[in-house]
Amino acid sequence: MGLLQNLRARFCDDYCDRCKTQAPVAGQRLFALPMTVGNYCSHKDASYYLRNLHPVSGKADIPAGYYACNAIRYRCADCGRQFVKLSIFLPVREQEKFEEALLFREGELNEMVP
Repeated sequence: MGLLQNLRARFCDDYCDRCKTQAPVAGQRLFALPMTVGNYCSHKDASYYLRNLHPVSGKADIPAGYYACNAIRYRCADCGRQFVKLSIFLPVREQEKFEEALLFREGELNEMVP
């Protein structure tokens, strides 16, 4: 395995850390979070998101002043491993004010993203 593949697997969210290959998107879903402007708090524990993410059909369904989360599930074509990336943002007008990205590689959130 080459040095470049090892670096990508370590630093790129869409690379399988087991077999070091790029994993295609297997599912995506938009969620609302129960945090408002000025009250954002980072959570690293998957159980927080399991309890507090509320699926929405589009950005228009997110209440004004509330944070949202775009969840992307990746599935490695080589080994079948799945993992989820959460991109947390605040919708402001037609833009997304990015807050943070979290990666859950142990399957904790796989069931939330069809």
